[in-house]
This record gives sequence, structure tokens and C-alpha cells, in this order.
Amino acid sequence: MNLHPTEVENPSEPVELRQETPEQLSRMPSLNSRRKIKRPLATALLATAVLAMGFGFWYLSRQLAPRLIDSPTFHENDNATLLPEKSIAVLPFENRSDDKDNAFLADGVQDDILTALSKIADLKVISRTSVNTYAAGPQRNLHEIAETLGVAYLLEGTVREAGEKISITAQLIDARTGRNLWAQSYERDVQGVFAIQSEIVQRIISQLQATVSPKEQAVIAEHPTTDLAAYGCYVQAKALIATISLNAQINEKLREAVQFLDQAIARDPNFYLAYCQLSAAHDYLYFFGLDHTPDRLAVAAATLESVVRLRPDAGETHLAKANFFYRCYLDYDRARTELALAQRVLPNNSEIFELTGYIDRRQNLWNESARSLQRALELDPRNFFMLQQIALSYQEFRQFGAMAAALDRALVLIPRDLDTRVTRALVDLEWKAHTRPLHDMVGMILAEDPKTAPDLAAQWFYVALCERDPAAAEQALAAMPASGTSVDLNFPRSWCQGLAARAKGDSAAAQTAFLAARAELERKVREQPDYGPGFCVLGLIDAALGRKEDALREGERAVELLPITKDSIDGAELMKYLGVIYAWCGEKDLAIQQIAATLQIPSTLSYGNLKLYPYWDALRGERRFQKIVADLAPKK
Repeated sequence: MNLHPTEVENPSEPVELRQETPEQLSRMPSLNSRRKIKRPLATALLATAVLAMGFGFWYLSRQLAPRLIDSPTFHENDNATLLPEKSIAVLPFENRSDDKDNAFLADGVQDDILTALSKIADLKVISRTSVNTYAAGPQRNLHEIAETLGVAYLLEGTVREAGEKISITAQLIDARTGRNLWAQSYERDVQGVFAIQSEIVQRIISQLQATVSPKEQAVIAEHPTTDLAAYGCYVQAKALIATISLNAQINEKLREAVQFLDQAIARDPNFYLAYCQLSAAHDYLYFFGLDHTPDRLAVAAATLESVVRLRPDAGETHLAKANFFYRCYLDYDRARTELALAQRVLPNNSEIFELTGYIDRRQNLWNESARSLQRALELDPRNFFMLQQIALSYQEFRQFGAMAAALDRALVLIPRDLDTRVTRALVDLEWKAHTRPLHDMVGMILAEDPKTAPDLAAQWFYVALCERDPAAAEQALAAMPASGTSVDLNFPRSWCQGLAARAKGDSAAAQTAFLAARAELERKVREQPDYGPGFCVLGLIDAALGRKEDALREGERAVELLPITKDSIDGAELMKYLGVIYAWCGEKDLAIQQIAATLQIPSTLSYGNLKLYPYWDALRGERRFQKIVADLAPKK
């Protein structure tokens, strides 16, 4: 897809981003008007297309689980002699500052050393997500860590800030022998922290006898900023962005990260890495539909322009451009072009292969996605975010055993991760219609820490409605963030209030809540006129309000705007919810056809959802619906 609306019919070759203006970048390609197809014919054509693709998907699904769960990257390396000679993991540095608010310095020192080393093609460097699963402290078993990560060398150290002084220690260890190859202590003015990091990087390069090209030398000598306050904001924002995978408060976390990054850039307008993170945050807000407006797109484009202006040829710039083209335009070809350019200068960056895997998945290239994610895991073997994403891929194929295995592996890495624990408990509900594991997990986590309630609210609300427990639904609703939920689609809190009122049999309160939700979605659709998920949610609301023709038009418009051929994941969600709209509008034949079509492709529609969730109550007495549900039931 070309970025210029006038060129959609005959797209020209992509133009380099730095030659385009922010106005051009922020202009979404307009969709040509289409002749309205009669509803039964449209449904029949959809079912035919789905059936044609469906059998290929199911054949492929039989291959996905063994490729990922049994991959060598999921097992510890039990032969230390096979470890690559020039391989290293930079472990988290211990923060010994009296002021614990300065913990960002220890995180930053480790991250910058790791980032610099990862740009050297002659080294294998393990990514940040994996090494950060090993907290600083004396309890670390270095030999075991090295074997698990598949590296010969480990770097660890400490950071202490006292007033205007900073002390850093670092030691390089040959994990195969346990021998300390090099150790050094530094004490300087706090502004000298980046110079210390550069010295540590140079010593490691010397010890590992790594070959470094002049271009690589110039890149690793660069300092991120000279402003430590700006640097602190950047480190905190980066940590927030790293936690959005399955978290219910993704909207709040991303907006907080944007605030931190805006502060960092206000202090240092040339802070390149801060612009890269800010570009990613805006892309995510747009991509996940949290703010899918022309204004957000324009801000994302302008931020990317700043990234390009500061370092047009840097690997991080190409990665930022790939993220932008993928997340803001679903322009898979241009994103892949940028990823190929990024890989040339970021040889150890797992994000390149990870993003490639996600693009593969959106294009129905599930087998290729598996290979891409395996490659990413080689560089980042303890990345539980990727394991979560792999689990979600299995969910799309309703391979719940494999989904559970991937989540169990993630929990080995991060046993207390809230989002992974909740999603693991959800498996039994979707697979077997067993609500108790999720019910109990929500209660357990709340007992451990009541402050987690907002993070639990979405799944808490889901299981409460599956159990037909209005009181629990009200409790979950009380904990729900004001922005609503971001599970499958983005639903306003007022929508959930309407569902909760329905569960209690309070039709008047439900009507009031759905009208409030409609006012909110009507505004969003005006602001986001080409965004399919927005039309889908509006269609659901109109179906709940009894506005049949509006609901059907909006639901079908959503599927037209984002078909599965353009986005296999979100497109499938819109197909699923179109089935709900048909059911609520009394179009039972169309609803059952839509359910059958959705079950022929990878989607989150499941046995547990169809059997228990109130969305499908209008079809409970239909024999054809009952047969679909019975056929989905897990076999002993």
C-alpha cells in the first residue's frame, strides 16, 4: 500500500521516508466506495472464501505446536563446550544507591552496554528481555545462567550514586571455567557515566578479541544524551512500553510512557533513542485502536520524521520505520524492506525477527511466523513476551494444549507475572468451558495484592459473566479503568456497564449504559471513519439497543474495512463479532453461518466462549448452534 491516497489504484515504488512530509505520512489511504452486495450473497461469498483457506490453515496448525514448543531454543544448553566463543550476556547491574529512586541508573548502564555490544556483528549478544529475568544479587548461579542463555561470557556489576559522584564496578566472567577475566572499579562525577560505559564496552571487545569495523566503532562510541534527568525519563518509559503484552492497562501504560518521553525530549531535543521509543508508543496507541485518529497518526508520523532527521541511516531508524508502516498502515511490504535494512546494522536485535513473525502472522503465513519467532528466541531465549505471543498464536488455532505449554514455559521464567498467570488460567475456560481455574486465579492474585484489581478487571468481568454471577461482574466493573477494556476489541466502560445490568435483569439501566456507550463510539467513528473495529463495536451497541438496520450495516462495514485478507487476526475478530450482531438482531441463520465461517479460520472463537458467554444466548435453542458447540467440545 502506497502512502499517497491518489496513488492507491496504481501504487508507485515506495519513496524514502525522509523525502515525505508529515502531512503526507499522516494521510490514510482512502477506500474506494463499493457497490453494496445483498446480505445473503455477501455471507455466502465470505463462507466460500473462508472454506477455501480454512483447510490449509488447519493442515498447517498441526505443524505449529511441535515446531515451537519442542524447539531447541526452549531447552537449556547442556553442553558448555558448544557455547559460541564470542558470546556474552550483560546481566542486570545491582543498584547500591541510597536513593532507590535512582535505580534507573543501574538499569541504564546495563542497557547501554548491552545495546552497544549488540551492534557488533562478530559477537552474539543476548537481548535485554532474557537477561533481565535474572535479578541482580548474590544468589545468581552464573554457570547455569550461561548455559541457559547459550553464552560463554557474562558481565555483571554494580552502580552507586552519592550526590554528584557515581561508582561503577564491572567484571567479565568466563562462565565455562568460572574464571574472572577482568574486573574494574570506576568513580567519577555523575556526568561521566556514559564515558565509563564506553570504557567497559572497549574492554569487553578487547577481552573477547572481537573484530569491530570502523562503522561499528563509531556507532558504539555514541552517547545517548548528556542530560541525566532526560535519561531517567527515557529508561522509565522504556520499561513501561516493555510491559504491554497481555496487560489490561495497555492504554494507561502507553500514555504514561509518552509523558515520560515528552519530558525527556523537552530536556534534550536531540535525544535520538527517546524519539525512537516515542515513535513506538504512538504507533502502538494507533495500532491497538486506543487512539486510531488522524491526529494520532499525524503525531506518529511527525515523531518518526524526527527519528529520520537525527539519524537517517541508523538501524534503529529502519526498525522505527518498519514499526510505523506495519502498525499505522498495515503496509507489510514496506515494513519488510525496512526490517531487511535494519538487520544489516543490528545483527543481534531480536526485535527484527519478532516483528517479522508478527507480520507473517497478520498475512496468514503462520509457518513462516513460527520460524521467525524461533530465530528471535535464539537471540532472546527467555523472552516471556514472545512466549505469550506464541501462546496467542496457538489460541487462534484452538490448540489449547500447546497454548498452555507455551504459557507454562513463560511462567518458568517469570513465575509471578500477573498477565501470564491469568491467561494460563483462561485456557481451561476457552478449551473445556471450565471457569473455576480463572475464577480462583483472580481471587488468589487479589488476595496477594488488592492493587492489581484494575489489571484483572477485564478477565474478572469475563469469567463473572460466564458464571452468570452479577455480583462478581459488578465488583470487576468497579475495578475497571475508566478507559474500559482492550480484550479482542476496545470496549468502553459504559458497554461493560450495560452487559452487567443485563446480567442482573435491569433492562432500564442496561439501556442507559448502552446509550452512553453509543454516544462515545459515535464520536470515535466520526474521528476514525476508516477504522473497522470502531464500526464493529458501534454495531454491537446498536444491536443491544435494538437498532437492527444500523447494527447490521455497521457490522458488515467493519468486515469490509478490515477483511481477513488484509489482517488475519483483527479481521477474524470482526467476523466473530459480526456473528454476535446477527444473533442479537434476530438473524439466526446468518449468525450460525457466520460462526461456522469463523471457526474455519484461525480465530479466538472457542468452545468455552460459545457454551458459556451471554453473547450467544439468543441461539441457545437452535439445534444447529447446539451441534456446533457439541462438535467443538474437547474429546477425551
